[in-house]
Amino acid sequence: QVQLVESGGGLVQAGGSLRVSCAASGRTFSSGVMGWFRQAPGKEREFVAAIRWSGDITYYADSVKGRFTIYRDSAENTIYLRMNSLKPEDTAVYYCAAGERLSSGPQWYDYWGQGTQVTVSS
Repeated sequence: QVQLVESGGGLVQAGGSLRVSCAASGRTFSSGVMGWFRQAPGKEREFVAAIRWSGDITYYADSVKGRFTIYRDSAENTIYLRMNSLKPEDTAVYYCAAGERLSSGPQWYDYWGQGTQVTVSS
């Protein structure tokens, strides 16, 4: 059973930075893909970023490209999302997910964390 636990969300002013983490357990993560999604109130869940567990390929939504960075610590089975130049429209619950295919589609991810709230004030 794979477990994903997010942490690091919070309140930050526009233009600020925040890092969220996702600790994975329950299997050996030497392959596959980890992704970050977000969901704002009244909106559908949307893709943010993904990384192959090998670390060689990353993939970003256009809305965060150049501002967010996804990376992993394989020794700790943890992935991170570093968010810079945050905007109020980045406010959402951020979820990490694990799957086998590098994709922006949530249907390709089999395991999900419980989410962590990120709020950006203007």
